[in-house]
Amino acid sequence: MRKVAIVGVGLTKFGESWHRGFREMITEAGIRALADANMPGSDIDALYGGTMAAGRLIGQEHITALIADSMGLNPIPATRVEAACASGSVAMRAGYMAVASGIHDQVVVGGVEKMTDVSTGEVTSALGGAGDQEWELFMGATFPSLYALMARRHMHDYGTTEEQMAHAAVKNHYNAARNKYAQYQKEITLDTVMKSKVISSPLKMFDCSPITDGAAAAVLVPLEKARKYTDTPIEIVASAQASDTLSLHSRESLTRLNAAIEASKKAYGQAKLKPSDIDVAEVHDCFTIAELIAIEDLGFCKKGEGGKMTEQGETALNSKISVNTSGGLKGCGHPVGATGVKQIAEIVWQLRGEAEKRQVKKADIGLTHNVGGSGATCVVHILKRGD
Repeated sequence: MRKVAIVGVGLTKFGESWHRGFREMITEAGIRALADANMPGSDIDALYGGTMAAGRLIGQEHITALIADSMGLNPIPATRVEAACASGSVAMRAGYMAVASGIHDQVVVGGVEKMTDVSTGEVTSALGGAGDQEWELFMGATFPSLYALMARRHMHDYGTTEEQMAHAAVKNHYNAARNKYAQYQKEITLDTVMKSKVISSPLKMFDCSPITDGAAAAVLVPLEKARKYTDTPIEIVASAQASDTLSLHSRESLTRLNAAIEASKKAYGQAKLKPSDIDVAEVHDCFTIAELIAIEDLGFCKKGEGGKMTEQGETALNSKISVNTSGGLKGCGHPVGATGVKQIAEIVWQLRGEAEKRQVKKADIGLTHNVGGSGATCVVHILKRGD
């Protein structure tokens, strides 16, 4: 296995992009990533793209063929990857394995979703496909209600409060306000969260990530060739994935994601690191309770202490561990197929020292945690500055 480095990343502005279509967004992100890598498109050997529900949302399938065509990359192989909201990270993992194995030398990975061209009801139905159609969606369960069940159980078992969950939203909007790519670039208060409309109790409007359009891309090469393209290569020192039951009711516990625990254990083992070594992390906060559970599953605190850790500011910018410096899914936005690659881009910028007003001091090692559905898939990547 060869060591693999990221030499370029690119992102579009996240939000409601009425003036741009699916192909325009992913092409923009891809061109930005290639420009960042100082690499011509003719150097690319393969493309891996993550998208969840393009067929339902825009009526378009055969997505990676469209991407390769739009970016002028034909005739390279272009492969679509789908794993619900973890599609981007699974695409990243596929690209990583292609380079690490020696099959390809220069790979571009993309993630994209165009979600605002249909009604909220249609988006909800499409996203529901990430869960168990027969036993969850058909019975009326939506993802806000599934995560509300997780929140209620966490509150019951550990005394977690609605205010502690709200602190995660306040923190992430603070970070998003310092991110030019974020959907929401405005700080909010605890009172704003607590008084917002109830979506599925105890989760309120400001506990939930939004419907978002956006795209992200990254360029991967063998570490030994990375300095041909950049003076600041970022090495992927771990890439791990794990699975769990598709339906929430089949889980051993509602307060942990076994896939996240297993993937993080594998990642820490690959990287020969421990949770306390991580300086900055992008975790999957589709709902505020998801962030609290994530920092527990990743070992940043003990089980049940995620709410306390968040309330005490230990996950804020330049604190014990800086979590979701991009604003997370909550503040930066959640174009589902793009989220995993966006997380990678944010960590790359942090490790390069290019995160501007949200820069973490002495950021040497970063982690991404991307979840599909209510936890049936989880991918964890660990990055560090290249030697």
